[in-house]
Amino acid sequence: MPIFKKPPFGFSRNKKKDMPEGLWHKCPDCSKVIHDIELEKNLRVCHHCTHHFQLSAQARLDIVMDSGSFEEFDSDLIAVDALGFEGYAKKLESYREKTKLNDAIVTGRGLIGSYPASAGVMDFRFLGASMGSVVGEKITRMIERATDDRAAAIVFSASGGARMHEGILSLMQMAKTSAALGRHADAGLPYISVLTHPTTGGVTASFATLGDVILAEPKCMIGFAGPRVVKETTHQNLPPGFQTAEFMRDHGLVDRIVERKDVKDTLASLLGFMLPEAPTKLSA
Repeated sequence: MPIFKKPPFGFSRNKKKDMPEGLWHKCPDCSKVIHDIELEKNLRVCHHCTHHFQLSAQARLDIVMDSGSFEEFDSDLIAVDALGFEGYAKKLESYREKTKLNDAIVTGRGLIGSYPASAGVMDFRFLGASMGSVVGEKITRMIERATDDRAAAIVFSASGGARMHEGILSLMQMAKTSAALGRHADAGLPYISVLTHPTTGGVTASFATLGDVILAEPKCMIGFAGPRVVKETTHQNLPPGFQTAEFMRDHGLVDRIVERKDVKDTLASLLGFMLPEAPTKLSA
């Protein structure tokens, strides 16, 4: 009989405790692993390479708006399955439960550095922040309230484009939001567009690129079709950095690239120059 016994092969009966999800994040740019607490403290920007992770709408509002000043608009608007697209109603219900949002944008008004502004912030977690009838309606109403208030309009875009589940109804939002911006411009009021990762499709082809000033976060993707589609359509080799914010700035679409920590101060500075006068009151 051997003095020492080898342990039997097999798995331990003591199950290893599962690691909670969402505690660690791998940066897609530098591959560094970052703890969630550290990432939150740095506004969800990698402190190794300054890669900007996506933000929820509420997190962005917390960064940009003066504390306690934000009043939300139209939070009760809910999309309907007007075309009977298979599975769309269940998908909407699922995303509402996951994100605690009724659709892919939060709109409202408040103060940025004490300057009045109406703002819309798209949330990519909700169906890729695709633009359906509710998104278009909320942006249009937000712009119209800004016009009535004699305030600035600001949209933070992050979207995969028009929502295919709503067909032509989603494409109609491109014209509707653009028309509202035209009336806002006729009133002599500023519109600032802030592009974040990614901003594509019908959103890029409408309100996202109509700003009096267009800002963008570093390295975010901006384009209409994806680079593979563009390459297959044009049969051309695409230049380095194609469809990045830096490429768009160098070619005149983007006015300035602004890191997340500087966005609020940049917006407040622009509003100080662009607003014609302080409003005497806000509309009901």
